[in-house]
Amino acid sequence: MQIELVGVPLGLGACAAGPERGPEAIRAAGLAAALGARAHAVTDRGDLTAPSVAGAPVGDPGLRHLAPIVDVASRLSAATAAAVARGSFPLVLGGDHSVALGSIRGAARGRRLGVVWVDAHADFNTPETSPSGNIHGMPLAALIGLGDPRLVRMSDTRVRAIDPRCVALLGVRSIDPGERELLSRGGVTVISMRDIARVGIAAAAAQAIAVASRGTDGIYLSMDLDALDPAWAPGVTTPVPDGLSAAEAQVVCALLAATRRLVGMDVVELDPTADGSGRTARLVVDLVCAATSIAAKSGGEP
Repeated sequence: MQIELVGVPLGLGACAAGPERGPEAIRAAGLAAALGARAHAVTDRGDLTAPSVAGAPVGDPGLRHLAPIVDVASRLSAATAAAVARGSFPLVLGGDHSVALGSIRGAARGRRLGVVWVDAHADFNTPETSPSGNIHGMPLAALIGLGDPRLVRMSDTRVRAIDPRCVALLGVRSIDPGERELLSRGGVTVISMRDIARVGIAAAAAQAIAVASRGTDGIYLSMDLDALDPAWAPGVTTPVPDGLSAAEAQVVCALLAATRRLVGMDVVELDPTADGSGRTARLVVDLVCAATSIAAKSGGEP
């Protein structure tokens, strides 16, 4: 598999500096070498430039740091679209989850893309429902066409980048009140930690894959590390207890790889300042290797 790494040291969506150091920490944990040892051809495209949280003006408190986030996401969209057009697998190293505004929009250009969104949070707020105004809580809603037009469309003409009927949210256990109503009528499939406890991780992942495969040309995996329990992944921006174990997250990644339909992946919300041991970054390497263990068909065709 030809894999293109793109780092996005962006913390503005979370209004936190920790995620800015995520790409550096993941690289230092040996990601490229681990992928190369598995016979993948790895091209590291380096990091997109992104403003630091320190000293950055907030702007509209309902859409904090909107302009620079849209700028970074637009450039990332171009990068992932180009990678997919070259037949490569874009691997986006965040950064907070607002980077998915660009990565998924770019990967979905010219194709119908299914998405498995692994996260403790729904990321389904709009400016009207968000309790914080932090954009890392809005990207999934924006990608299906809900929210401020500047996030929904960016520099694109599409009303939405992905069809909500082809999106599965997996591992969620922290949903804001306003998100619940949006989710109930938005068409996204929500598979909570309670659901996983009831049916098991293999069945839950299979359900997510089935949703993301509904008439799609491929599947994109967007993985927020806070989907994992803090006992396994302490270095995240917004930890939430009672999450996935490392083994469960590995199962999700391996089952997605086995479909041969996975066309790209985000790994986001790593905060290495919260994990002096580097355990979380090393876990990222394991998860990415599991997700890329079986090469996808060129272009992600079924």
